[in-house]
Amino acid sequence: MTADTDGGHLMESPTLARWVGDVTGFAERRWQREPAVFTPPSSAPPFDLDELDTAFDSGLLRTPYLEMVRSNKVVVPPDAYTTARVVNGVTHSGFADREKVVAQLRAGATLLLRCVDQWHRPTGELVARLSEELDRRVEAFFFVTPVGGQGLAVHRDDADVFVLQVAGSKAWYVHDAPAVADWQPGELPDDEHSPRLLHTVLEPGGVLYVPRGFAHRAVGAAGLSAHLSLTIRDVCLQDLRTALEKLLTDGLDLPARPLGESAILDACAALLGRARTVLDTAGPDDLRLAARAARARRPAEPAPPLAETARTWDAAARPGGLTPVGRTWRRLRDAARTAGP
Repeated sequence: MTADTDGGHLMESPTLARWVGDVTGFAERRWQREPAVFTPPSSAPPFDLDELDTAFDSGLLRTPYLEMVRSNKVVVPPDAYTTARVVNGVTHSGFADREKVVAQLRAGATLLLRCVDQWHRPTGELVARLSEELDRRVEAFFFVTPVGGQGLAVHRDDADVFVLQVAGSKAWYVHDAPAVADWQPGELPDDEHSPRLLHTVLEPGGVLYVPRGFAHRAVGAAGLSAHLSLTIRDVCLQDLRTALEKLLTDGLDLPARPLGESAILDACAALLGRARTVLDTAGPDDLRLAARAARARRPAEPAPPLAETARTWDAAARPGGLTPVGRTWRRLRDAARTAGP
């Protein structure tokens, strides 16, 4: 593994540079090799406790975007921190209840907000920017933990993780990398005592990097600890298999259900011919890049804001400047006015 083949995109990431400083040195010495702590001059995350309060105030925060867990691996039942509402005569459950959430925090539970980038615009913009710079899929999670609380036991993540501490402080324990190639993400057995590589207490503004697969846990140290975790996903064997299949079949125009032996043999010959051509020309780097591009899963271009759409429609509906859309819009508007309230 060299910085040129694996860390090249990192060296060109201004977002990452704001967290780790010397991004070239980070890519060459730290990336996927060892954990590290950084104290950047400015690492203000887009989501903090104030933004969490705003999410509560909106009334739209609900499961599965939030859950609560205890350090003894007990998942708190959703009814203990959510409430139900009646909308159009139908009862819908799972809406966040701030009072209940705070009660659970006081009792030692940890609050976990999932995929913050999907419902918080500034976080989504950060994630999209970082994903574009690193050519990898990125997701955002937010943890709120009381003193002594531990949301997850020692576990391994199938992602490189950057932790941005935003409030309180948290003690982190990072252990070694997997000892075997065929490792599994998730919690480790209670009796596993792998060598500890790093122990630190992260304060607000601090950044912690945990390489993919390195075992770790965290415990609330002081105050109400809150941190934003950015997980950077990389390819696995299934991604490589999927990318290989795509490389071997792209450009082939074959019937999905060939009829008869002759048609089936023709399809076999076409597939084998395409495979031989691809395998004669493609190298490992082509497969790696294809799998990584597919895994990045960049978001589609967002639709224009509704206010802008409304102004466009209104302009099109004015006399003397009617387009087909404008004429349709005017008919709908006039029909609504005629119908009355």
